[in-house]
Amino acid sequence: MFRHLSGHAIVCGMSDPDLCWFHDTAITAISAFPEPFLVAAQHVLVRVSDWPPADVLKQMGIDDPLELTGLYDGVPLTCKSISDPAPLPDTVWLYREPILDEWRTRGDVSLTRLVSHVTVHEFAHHFGWSDADIATIDRWWE
Repeated sequence: MFRHLSGHAIVCGMSDPDLCWFHDTAITAISAFPEPFLVAAQHVLVRVSDWPPADVLKQMGIDDPLELTGLYDGVPLTCKSISDPAPLPDTVWLYREPILDEWRTRGDVSLTRLVSHVTVHEFAHHFGWSDADIATIDRWWE
């Protein structure tokens, strides 16, 4: 089931989109990946939660939960081994409240574009890219 809200509808006063909208938006972003990346993305779970878990924040040394909008939890493709399979499926997490906070604070990007950006960023980690690699080609903050 897909539900879509245009950026215009959200800006005009509708309540914030729910977890399902965030998930659907992420799936739409993934479906636009070029073929080799689309195939590699098929085995990654996409999960959406309102907030990052406290244990994740503690492990990452993050005090403010608004600082973590997404997370790749898994073994990057560049590190996978047939002889040492991962015990859990790779998962991309999106955190709704921190993303909404960034969207409201920025004011210069649609919520759909921001959710898509966070999704692509986390999948880049699945493909083996570091934050520095991603920053080289995606200068999002500018």
